[in-house]
Amino acid sequence: MNLILALFINTLVPMILITIAFWLPQTYMYSEKASPYECGFDPMGSARLPFSLKFFLVAITFLLFDLEIALLLPLPWATQTNNLTLMLTIALLLISILAMGLAYEWMQKGLEWVE
Repeated sequence: MNLILALFINTLVPMILITIAFWLPQTYMYSEKASPYECGFDPMGSARLPFSLKFFLVAITFLLFDLEIALLLPLPWATQTNNLTLMLTIALLLISILAMGLAYEWMQKGLEWVE
C-alpha cells in the first residue's frame, strides 16, 4: 500500500508542476523579451569587444584557492588515521606550496585590478 501511495504522489506532484509551468507564463511578448539577449547586450553590435585578461587571472586564482579549500576540508576527519605524522606533513606541504604561489602572485602584482 505504501509503494502504491508513493508512486501515486511521485507521479501526481510532477504532473501538477508541469501543468502549472505550462499555463502560468505570460504570453505577452515585448521587444526586450523577443530579443535574443535579455541581459542588455546589443545583439547587432560587434561580437569582438575588448576584454580584460585580469578577469581571467582573478578567476583562475579563485579556482585555485577554492580547490585548496576542497583539498583541505577533509583534514579534521583525516586525523583519525594511524599515520598522523605523514598526513600532517603532506597537508603542511600542500599549504606551503599554495602559500608560496600566493606570495609569488602577490609580488608580481597579479592580484591588483588596476590596469
